[in-house]
Amino acid sequence: MEHTLHKVIGKCINGNEFPNCKIIKDPACGGQQNVPLFCSKDKSNETEYCNVDLLMIKDNKIRVIIEIEETDVKPTQICGKFLTSALSSYYIHKSENNAPIGMSDSVLFIQILDTSQLKEKTSKIKQWEKLEKSIKNMLPINKIRKYKLLYGNVSDFKNREGNKCTKLVAYIKEALK
Repeated sequence: MEHTLHKVIGKCINGNEFPNCKIIKDPACGGQQNVPLFCSKDKSNETEYCNVDLLMIKDNKIRVIIEIEETDVKPTQICGKFLTSALSSYYIHKSENNAPIGMSDSVLFIQILDTSQLKEKTSKIKQWEKLEKSIKNMLPINKIRKYKLLYGNVSDFKNREGNKCTKLVAYIKEALK
């Protein structure tokens, strides 16, 4: 799979925009590694709950988690990705000498859903808006205090001026204050 939207989001979220953050991307987003989250400080298969697409660390704490869905955009998939991340507490990877990096007291979780394969007159957009509202009404869950669901196709996020990439960056900057 090409993971075109992942690549565009990976370029959108960069060190120039966020100089005080460490940005960790999975290979689909242009990174070099998986980005695993664990439910405890013990790194093992039984404590690994998920791999996320992009992670932002500030002051040695997880501050932003981003998940991008290009194909399976059903509520079960969306909620599953959110919940496994919300139930996790640590990022642990050999690139960090396997030292557990915990969640900040206020984590922002962003899901970006691809609209390129939706049929005309789809009800998915309205369904996603309701799903976003439902998830926000449940917060906080563990350390996740903020949630944002964005949707669009590659061209919606690709060009920098006045597009969804600009809005995504602004939303993250506001949450990191």
